[in-house]
Amino acid sequence: MAATLLSHPIPKPHSIHEYTGLAKPPHLARLEGATHKSGVVEPLSISVNDTEDGYVPGFLHMPPDFFTTNPPGASGQQDQGQGPPPATALPPHHHRTAAVLLSGAGGGVAGPSSVYLSLACKLATLGRGIPTLRLDYRFPGQAGACAADVRAGMSYLRDMYGLDRFVLMGWSFGSAVALSTAADDPRVVGCATVASQTADGALDGAARLAPRPLLLLHGSGDNTLCVGCSQRLFHAYGAGDRTLEVFEGDNHSLSHNAELAEEMLCEFVARCAGVRVGAEEKRDVLMAELVEDGERHNLMERGGDLRPPERED
Repeated sequence: MAATLLSHPIPKPHSIHEYTGLAKPPHLARLEGATHKSGVVEPLSISVNDTEDGYVPGFLHMPPDFFTTNPPGASGQQDQGQGPPPATALPPHHHRTAAVLLSGAGGGVAGPSSVYLSLACKLATLGRGIPTLRLDYRFPGQAGACAADVRAGMSYLRDMYGLDRFVLMGWSFGSAVALSTAADDPRVVGCATVASQTADGALDGAARLAPRPLLLLHGSGDNTLCVGCSQRLFHAYGAGDRTLEVFEGDNHSLSHNAELAEEMLCEFVARCAGVRVGAEEKRDVLMAELVEDGERHNLMERGGDLRPPERED
């Protein structure tokens, strides 16, 4: 069945404590050995103030040399009674761009074929490291609440670290959340999607994203959301900085081309952030294998990315 909508509300909000052992990819030592750098990963529970309220869990990957005079507390929680902390000034060698990575209709923090696990570490380890937030949802499958989670994540990064430009990335249902959020927010400087749907504001979001860059990745063998969904988004965007990459015969999570997809996503985020990736850095960072093929499915399950209605095929 080739659907265009994945929406399956899960009543129980997620907690960061569900994701023990999912802060880093299993073979991060390969990246650290090649670059002699180690990023900082902070588990977060970010306050969301809307009709539902509550906290959205996630992991924030920070560059190892990111300068801050006002680091978040050990819990990563904002104090609702105190208001947001003051924004932090950045030194000249850092930019103001962060990436926010969003999973599918069931939530999760590992991403399609667990590429978010390694992608976040790689982005933070680049020469001009890009802070990256792997964000879950409080109420997966509920588009409005999920968009509020993303806005809360961006506000957190602005208030805590002075970051005010964002690249949003989404898989499946998460693509609609990314695109619809970007439509009215000029702070979003680019969007990337993997196996996107067209419902929940995705088509309108793609049309209103231009001229900001758009990258669409999809497998032609996707039985969950057909490749025609990304093709429709490509056409809705119109002329401009748009790319559609179709992986022949691949599935909903791009499991047969996970490494190539991860490399393309990393290069896209870096370009949107104005970060040049040289040949040596591409070899040592972008092409480092931090998650092996045999580990990807299990990590997706542990990361919550295969909760119903999401699946890999």
